[in-house]
Amino acid sequence: MKLDSIKSALLASYETDGGINHLDGVNLPSQESVNEIARDCMHLLFPGYFEERRLAKKDVPGLVDTLLKRIGTRLEVEVEKSLRFSKDPHPGTHARAVTMEVLGKLPELRKAIRTDVEAAYRGDPAARSNEEIIMAYPCVLAISLQRFAHELYELKVPILPRMITEFGHERTGIDIHPGARIGTHFFIDHGTGVVIGETATIGSHVKLYQGVTLGAKSFEVDNQGNPVKGVKRHPDIGDNVTIYAHATILGGDTYIGANSVVGGNVWLLESVPANSIAYFKSDDLIIRPRQRKEVLVGYIEDWVI
Repeated sequence: MKLDSIKSALLASYETDGGINHLDGVNLPSQESVNEIARDCMHLLFPGYFEERRLAKKDVPGLVDTLLKRIGTRLEVEVEKSLRFSKDPHPGTHARAVTMEVLGKLPELRKAIRTDVEAAYRGDPAARSNEEIIMAYPCVLAISLQRFAHELYELKVPILPRMITEFGHERTGIDIHPGARIGTHFFIDHGTGVVIGETATIGSHVKLYQGVTLGAKSFEVDNQGNPVKGVKRHPDIGDNVTIYAHATILGGDTYIGANSVVGGNVWLLESVPANSIAYFKSDDLIIRPRQRKEVLVGYIEDWVI
């Protein structure tokens, strides 16, 4: 087949197979520009870690000025595109306001992100330093960008927040929706395959292992069979909860109470009371109170890990 024939077939498909064309529509956010925003954010959140050369303290104000201007310029453009897509009546004005509000949250976000690094250091005996965690632990990238994207999500910016978290997802295998609400001291050990849905809430001092899913049990559909948007679909996780590898917790009315442990490979469609442990024994799901020793020293039976 010649190129001219392939071209003709493609042009014909654009006419007959609609739905994945975006022709003559508004200019959508640029993936490359969004990726640059994500990269620059990591430099701004962690000065001195991702530069090619040593960063002296005297050079920090200049670096921050450069990064803020660069992120601000790109972010305002991409937010405006997103708002035009949602038919915002004043996309330019609103984009400027959103950009400044989100950038103004950066000092507060750094405080939360610092607790995430602390949680990783305390939660992993293999961690030798904060530097190792920031440079080499995938959860740092995924959680930091999710916290940034969540601010855009809360301001009702479409498309763009998901694109930012996808930058982290592509590089780490950790998929956290920007809508998820996450407390402080959040640690995801190893990380690959973790999925956290849009309406999930996670308390403080929560630790997840690889392959954990906080997902939807089912979803409502309208009269045309389309999913109903904006309903609570994902579980809530209390403070001081540990969820071991490949556990799956589903449902918007499912709650894991504070100070509880969910064992590896557990499939949960029901809530777990506070101070409990959930695990499979043979084919039976066991949910029982944690013993005092388990609560005090974080002890858990080897076969649950």
